[in-house]
Amino acid sequence: MDVDIIFKIAAIGILTAVVGQILRNSGKEDISTLATLAGVVIVLFMVIGLIGDLFSSVKTIFNFNILPF
Repeated sequence: MDVDIIFKIAAIGILTAVVGQILRNSGKEDISTLATLAGVVIVLFMVIGLIGDLFSSVKTIFNFNILPF
């Protein structure tokens, strides 16, 4: 696992927090909530991709064949 993915997640978190605070201070709380939710969804998709890679690596390492064909 590279350190790059940790930096990407941290950058998305910082950017989401800054955008959220700017929108909240300008009186647009609903758009701020949507921006925060969008940041969470982006990070969630990144983590789901990493979990998929982990499962495929474990399957390759232990030579699991779930399907018989």
